[in-house]
Amino acid sequence: MRLNILGLSFCILLTTAFMGASAQKQLVLLKGQKVILRLYPGDEIELKMRGSEDRIYSYVNNLFDTALMAHETLIPFSKIDRIYFEHTSFMNKIGTALIIGGVGYFLIDQLNTVIVQGEDFTIDENVATTSAIMVGVGLPMKLIRKKSQRMKPGYHLLTVESDSPFYKHEVSHMAF
Repeated sequence: MRLNILGLSFCILLTTAFMGASAQKQLVLLKGQKVILRLYPGDEIELKMRGSEDRIYSYVNNLFDTALMAHETLIPFSKIDRIYFEHTSFMNKIGTALIIGGVGYFLIDQLNTVIVQGEDFTIDENVATTSAIMVGVGLPMKLIRKKSQRMKPGYHLLTVESDSPFYKHEVSHMAF
């Protein structure tokens, strides 16, 4: 009896390991040759179809070569007008650099004044103004993010498998 339980456990372990080793399809949104969005079966998706003003909120149920199954609805890639997701842009990175630069400029000036020059803690108006402007301009640039992507020329949806150069192996999305 004990041997049968061990044998059954071993079979379950092998089956689970095989399922984890099998590759899962991924849906990628490409801009040229750059991956902008990667979705796996089970991930949530929000999109708008061509000719409709209604958004579809669902999850990716299955992926095919030219369509995706969102819950129980088959949606051809060619009918998708817009996909909603937040993503960063070059402007967001510049905003982050401005914030870090503004705060760093102020702190370096204070360290220079107090430690290097040995003076009391004072705020230089020019340094404070420059730092405030850098942070004030950088903050909106960092926080304002694009919330969707229209499917216009240059953007393509593609279902990829493990043999594709766009496929990304991630442990967190593999079935174990």
